[in-house]
Amino acid sequence: FTTAALFAGFFASVQAMQGDFERAAIAIFIAMVLDGLDGRVARLTHTQSAFGAEYDSLSDMVSFGAAPALVMYEWALRDLGRLGWIAAFVYCAGAAMRLARFNTTLEVVDKRYFQGLPSPAAAALVAGLVWVMIVSGVSGPDVNWLACGLTIFAGVTMVSNIRYYSFKDVNLRKSVPFFVVAAIALGFALVSISPEMTLFGFFVLYGLSGYVLAAVGLFRRKA
Repeated sequence: FTTAALFAGFFASVQAMQGDFERAAIAIFIAMVLDGLDGRVARLTHTQSAFGAEYDSLSDMVSFGAAPALVMYEWALRDLGRLGWIAAFVYCAGAAMRLARFNTTLEVVDKRYFQGLPSPAAAALVAGLVWVMIVSGVSGPDVNWLACGLTIFAGVTMVSNIRYYSFKDVNLRKSVPFFVVAAIALGFALVSISPEMTLFGFFVLYGLSGYVLAAVGLFRRKA
């Protein structure tokens, strides 16, 4: 599963260089699904190892660090010149530092929250914008400033101290409230109708949720 995720990230980079940006964006989302499965498969089959953990981080760096930066640069940022590749590098460096920090603080942080935006979610923001705009018939150079701002936002937020809910305390093997089942069914329906808009919209809300939680916490402390 980890190798398949790595392949999806590599495939996205190749497709970006060939100008097929929609396929590149979809490949990054496929890498997200595979990345979510590899750890669970390892735990179910009792095949966890230090090698697997390191290999997973290196795969993530390709799929959620280098590949999204390259896809966004080729699609929209190239025309911005130096600013374009600096924005892409900020994202790539942010992903590298986010993954390194995650590995070194794994045993000491609150499992319910991520410190900084997770790299798969950041990749979904970048790839989601590309996918939505292509489906809408909008070219990259037409929204290069929006693409630049979103890329920098994703890169900086990955290395911030903003906390994001991890969903790791949700146990689907136990009974769950009815509204959770209804929300899952609604999610599947929305994805089937418009996958690019649904996925991008979800990750935009998730990317903003950390700042909302931080603002609420600050307000409570002041109160």
